[in-house]
Amino acid sequence: MNVDEYLARLNAERPAAADLATLRHLQERHLAAVPFENLSIHLGEHVSLAEDVLFDKIVRRRRGGFCYELNGLFAALLRELGFTASLHAAQVFRPDGTLGPPLDHAAIVVELAEPWLVDVGFGRFARHPLRLSGVDAQSDPEGEFLLLDTPDGDIDVLLDGKPQYRLERRRRPLADFVPMAWWQSTSPESHFTRSLTCSRPTSQGRVTLSGSKLIETVDGVRNEVELPTEAAIRMAYRVYFGLPLTRLPTPPGEIPLTPRADHPDTAVHAQ
Repeated sequence: MNVDEYLARLNAERPAAADLATLRHLQERHLAAVPFENLSIHLGEHVSLAEDVLFDKIVRRRRGGFCYELNGLFAALLRELGFTASLHAAQVFRPDGTLGPPLDHAAIVVELAEPWLVDVGFGRFARHPLRLSGVDAQSDPEGEFLLLDTPDGDIDVLLDGKPQYRLERRRRPLADFVPMAWWQSTSPESHFTRSLTCSRPTSQGRVTLSGSKLIETVDGVRNEVELPTEAAIRMAYRVYFGLPLTRLPTPPGEIPLTPRADHPDTAVHAQ
């Protein structure tokens, strides 16, 4: 990994210390610079979790990704900078309150004087590290987070009282997530194959491009605009997310879920 190249992608300088202030700054910069997106699935690109492939995609080709990609590569950067950072699996809560499958999500735990939850791959989520052992509500620009121990020893993460995911305490290598990443990117039952999204937080809210629909939330006010042409959609990807796409992703249901042999990536949540 070229650390300086990755930091330049985040518009961040090499930190002097691996401390909480640095961790918070890097998380903020990552969320602002690297969008949460599942475009590869709808561009016919194979999703790989190999670190060199992730680095090429996210840093050199200035793309985004979903949880396994974003948190997988960010955890590797944190370790290069001297942090003790590990990946942890989580089950995402469905709208009806039931839990999704194991390894449905990957998040990061960073050990400082105490453990902190860091997540740059869940769509709308905390912009700052969350105290993993905290029992009180934690305020964040995205809302109020509460982390609760479960009887089985896991941790439920709630945002404004609504359960987001259940986090395992055990550490996992990125390779553990490869089968689920394949399922998420190929199964007709996956949320990611049935939706098309590109999203990132802004200083005043959030901007999301879902197909041809541009959604901006500014100071709590949501505005939706239907983009009329492919040129307008392509421009939105470039202006709002810095994505220099040479072709547009095809809406769900209109593309075979197989990798393109001529794509350079051929080599595997917006809430």
